[in-house]
Amino acid sequence: MSLLKTIETNPSFAPRESSPLPERLISGNPSFKTWAQDVARGEMIHTGVWEATPGETRSIKGETFEFCHILSGLIELTPENGEPVVYKSGDSFVMKPGFVGIWKTIETVRKIYVTVM
Repeated sequence: MSLLKTIETNPSFAPRESSPLPERLISGNPSFKTWAQDVARGEMIHTGVWEATPGETRSIKGETFEFCHILSGLIELTPENGEPVVYKSGDSFVMKPGFVGIWKTIETVRKIYVTVM
């Protein structure tokens, strides 16, 4: 097992396709694609590429820490009781455990993610 993992930003394999849970959907009809690329530490750390079409959903992290690097697209994140923050291609951010807010995909977004549970 190699301890070096390259994340393919344009994976050649088929993604897992999904949509938001009905209780998390705010507006639009977003769809999601996930290209899971690595799992480590007994399923505690997940890495891959995720894509979403325009729409608005509730983002609830629970106990999960998530690092995101935006490859393309445009989003607006609004923390509960906070001000909106816009992220675009080239930007990176972290949603810490306990984060609750609104994820608004303005232009189809593709990101690299690393989640730690």
